[in-house]
Amino acid sequence: MYDHCIIGGGIVGLAVAMALQERVPGAKVIVLEKEEELARHQTGHNSGVIHAGIYYAPGTLKAKLCREGAEATKQFCRENRIPFETCGKLLVATSKAEMRRMEALEDRAQCNGIDFTRLTIGQLRADEPNIAGMGALLVHSTGIVDYALVCRAMAKRIVDRGGEIIRGKEVLAILEHEKGVRVQTSAVVVEARRLVACAGLQSDRIALMAGMKIDHRIVPFRGEYYSLPASKAKVTQRLIYPIPDPDLPFLGIHLTRTIDGGMTVGPNAVLGFSREGYAKGSFSPRDVYSMATFSGFWKMARKNWRSAVLEFANSASRTRYLTECQKYCPSLTISDLQNPQAGIRAQAVMADGTLVHDFLFKQTDRMLHVCNAPSPAATSAIPIGRMIVDRLLDRDDGTSDAIPAQAEA
Repeated sequence: MYDHCIIGGGIVGLAVAMALQERVPGAKVIVLEKEEELARHQTGHNSGVIHAGIYYAPGTLKAKLCREGAEATKQFCRENRIPFETCGKLLVATSKAEMRRMEALEDRAQCNGIDFTRLTIGQLRADEPNIAGMGALLVHSTGIVDYALVCRAMAKRIVDRGGEIIRGKEVLAILEHEKGVRVQTSAVVVEARRLVACAGLQSDRIALMAGMKIDHRIVPFRGEYYSLPASKAKVTQRLIYPIPDPDLPFLGIHLTRTIDGGMTVGPNAVLGFSREGYAKGSFSPRDVYSMATFSGFWKMARKNWRSAVLEFANSASRTRYLTECQKYCPSLTISDLQNPQAGIRAQAVMADGTLVHDFLFKQTDRMLHVCNAPSPAATSAIPIGRMIVDRLLDRDDGTSDAIPAQAEA
């Protein structure tokens, strides 16, 4: 009998396992991951950015966790000799409307205690000669890292402290009983006193498998991006982001330096037809059926069809995609958009069509299901893990609920 079983070997699941070992030294902890490798999905396909937390409304949980997570991630990297770089990020305004939105972001950054510098058009040109804009905010503490390497170091720490990690074994059944939870995998049965499910793209299915009543489903959104050639890898010394549109749930196409010396451009945010199909054109009948039979998906689609059409158009046309990039980096050409790749974001959608941008937990006496861990979950993973453990061990009642809604940028 294990004390705690964690489903999911992404960065949030591993952070929960580490936090449990910190909080309850000597506890028997096991992590179950259906893939042969850890961090195979969202964690291993994200942009590798250590976010500063400029976007989130002051005083909210997301803002607090992001700031704490950025420092905790960097400290973990120092302790484990994982390469990272605090290169900074420029939020670039390319129109008068974006300049107005930039001013609102400046106020938010001040309230959140974010270290930043406002750049005029001349200062922007001097700082980044290849970047065009009317002005920018330079966020000094933004960094880059390889989160797959972070996960490997987390896994080593978990095992070194006596924990177990089982890979390549898919969960097939979950039964909660009076003494704990029984988890049937494709090879072994695990008995544990408590279960934490951090299943990401499969989180709704794991919750339903465990008998939870949920009123949301996971809808996959593909984030498609390109690698720039070596000749353009140093087109900028920092990360370059557009000023986000508050009416849209995603941050927009941006230039991202990678810790291995490369440069990517993207991602967009287009509806996916396979939760774990990364190749363009991937289609899963099971995943499409899950969306098509969920009324919330159609309500969401009706609310967001204009942005959906735009994203599909940018996905279908590399020229349109390039045009978005050239707003702030005019020297890019169509031949620079190389090696197309994609990540997939698990977007929880409620039955009324609302996109969930906050933490969503479902909980019983012996189970806690992380149904939604909002971006930037990788940056915030270490304090998220501790928060989840606090919630698991300090819970006073048996209700299922969500953490109160937090404002989005």
